[in-house]
Amino acid sequence: MISERQEKLLNFLIREYISTAEPVSSLGLKKVTDWDICASSIRNDLQALTEEGYITQPHTSAGRIPTQKAYRHFAEKMESARQREIDDFIVRQIKCARQEMESQMKMMEELMQTLENDNLFEILNILEKWHKKI
Repeated sequence: MISERQEKLLNFLIREYISTAEPVSSLGLKKVTDWDICASSIRNDLQALTEEGYITQPHTSAGRIPTQKAYRHFAEKMESARQREIDDFIVRQIKCARQEMESQMKMMEELMQTLENDNLFEILNILEKWHKKI
């Protein structure tokens, strides 16, 4: 299991590697992340990610590159984030539809009450408001 900081670091590493196609160093990650932590802390997190199988180091003095496990993890996180966005959008649309239905029902109730009173002028005003909303 990786920590939240390691998760973010892995995300930065993958994005940087995709854009440069070069192994990513701890110093390079420090510049990209703009975090207030030292490069040795980043190296410690990179070591933990290496032990977990998310990244590898082509040779001793090279930076790190993501593994297939890292890409799968990255894709799953992106998909779950996208699904949350879709779910949030659907909830917002349902709320808007409900508010519109409540508004329409209120106007119908006003119209029904006015019909009971046989006030043609009020009926026309309500229908005009309704027509403007549609």
